[in-house]
Amino acid sequence: MNAGLLHSIDQSTQLAGHNRLALLLFRVDERQLFGINVFKVQEVIPRPALTWLPSAHPRVSGVAEIRGRVIPVLDLAGAVGGTATDADAAAHVIVAEFNRSVQGFLVRAVERIIHVDVSEVHPPPDAGSHGYLTAITRQNGELIEIVDVERVLADVLGEAPSISESLVSQAQAVQDGRRILVADDSRVARAQVERILSQLGIECLLVNDGREALRTLQGMADQGVKVTERISMVISDVEMPDLDGYTLATEIRRDTRLKDLYVILHTSLSGVFNNAMVQRVGADRFIPKFSPDELAAAVLERLKPVH
Repeated sequence: MNAGLLHSIDQSTQLAGHNRLALLLFRVDERQLFGINVFKVQEVIPRPALTWLPSAHPRVSGVAEIRGRVIPVLDLAGAVGGTATDADAAAHVIVAEFNRSVQGFLVRAVERIIHVDVSEVHPPPDAGSHGYLTAITRQNGELIEIVDVERVLADVLGEAPSISESLVSQAQAVQDGRRILVADDSRVARAQVERILSQLGIECLLVNDGREALRTLQGMADQGVKVTERISMVISDVEMPDLDGYTLATEIRRDTRLKDLYVILHTSLSGVFNNAMVQRVGADRFIPKFSPDELAAAVLERLKPVH
């Protein structure tokens, strides 16, 4: 990645917590423009030599040695329902860290970084036919489709493992009839968290983004419900359309009816960065995606009876 793009990424990290989203724009063909969260990008390089693995998933173009480590390279064109990138075509690899693993995403061309207001980022118009998207936005009249990378990785890597039996056994002591509200714009991520909570015997309430989470909680309060008697905690992604996790945590703390809710930010963004942001926005804890045992242990620790 050239120095200018690196500098732009560094500047972009200053936007987090201000309801702004930085997107790296790229194309997998000549038509549609796609975006990926800049905070997850480590570098962009011309396509390196790839070693094909006979047993690999069809969407894995091969593995590459980059800066002394071997990483899988996934063809994003195939992942979003297009034609696989031709081996002879000019292409780049976006090296990114998601869910504690580093992988490369093969694309035709990387264009630029843009900064957009989260209020201008919306869910796909028809999730059924756009299952590879987590959101859409526009700039200068051009549609930008934001890829649900967690969906792509789940398709290739499979489901996350189940939680440990020892944690399941501990769960019997914490079931108190309350639910956990889970906010995440990725259907795959919501399903992963729901699966963990189900294994613990805990019911959850799933919502698609921070705006829906806040509306749900405030709606309960408006009806005279003491929210903490219905909801034991909120587990929220950070990067969501309309209203992000940082802003959701801030709004929960501002509302006197909600301020005592326990809030976990659960995201694939940088751990060092998020630990600082947790304090700034008033969240209680940050847990990087995706370790089923770590998330389950955090839930149990919070809910265990006080003797």
